Amino acid sequence: MTMSLVTYELSDHIATITLNRPEAGNAINGALREELNAAWNRFRDEEDAWVAILTANGRVFCAGGDLKDGEGSVGTFAGTFWEKPTINSFESGMELFKPTIAAVQGPCIGYGLTGVLFCDFVIASTEATFAFPEVRIGVPTIVGAIRLPQRLRWADAMELLLTGKPMSARRAKEVGLVWRLVEPADLQATARAWAETLTEAAPLAQRATKEVAWRTADMGWIESVRFGEVMRKVAGATSDVIEGITAWREKRTPRWTGH
Repeated sequence: MTMSLVTYELSDHIATITLNRPEAGNAINGALREELNAAWNRFRDEEDAWVAILTANGRVFCAGGDLKDGEGSVGTFAGTFWEKPTINSFESGMELFKPTIAAVQGPCIGYGLTGVLFCDFVIASTEATFAFPEVRIGVPTIVGAIRLPQRLRWADAMELLLTGKPMSARRAKEVGLVWRLVEPADLQATARAWAETLTEAAPLAQRATKEVAWRTADMGWIESVRFGEVMRKVAGATSDVIEGITAWREKRTPRWTGH
């Protein structure tokens, strides 16, 4: 499926979702956001899609929200973008338990960084930078302020959120925002290779494991264990469990079906 502002490509169980507005630094306007939401919805619902890579065309990963959306004025932008948040978008907390990877090159700003924060693995080029610049134009960061302290130490999160200044890729690796740092020429190949590694595991078992990790973050110990055991039984009723045990006994590579 190819869309004008976002592309979705599925190959060997790996979906690559690409921001495709390079002439505008992949800034997020209303149209791009609709297509991006559609791409994430497709990945969530498509049974053959096991792992997603979020990336972008051009030298800029994402310049943030498009201040010239609609009529080309900040007022119009505020009316069409900020005042109508997509609560169930990937960036705003869609329940999605398939593995996700962000492959980031160049500046990753505002809304783009919010999306990256929802990915399980952030692989960045040494030329990448990260910023939440909203406070420098008098606007609070909301979803980023909710998510970032859950991933970083408090002061490191506040460094990004309260100064609005860009953080280098090396600094982002140091504080834990970036998982793996690579040379620009190696970015896409590294992301693809890691996605292929992830597809070697049973996809339904992965999703159950990620869901347990996600949901139990706010649970007590007893509730967490009970929920985990329920998920173990759910996953245990799948065909992939039989295949995994059979492959282990036969000393061969399992052939997962996602069922």
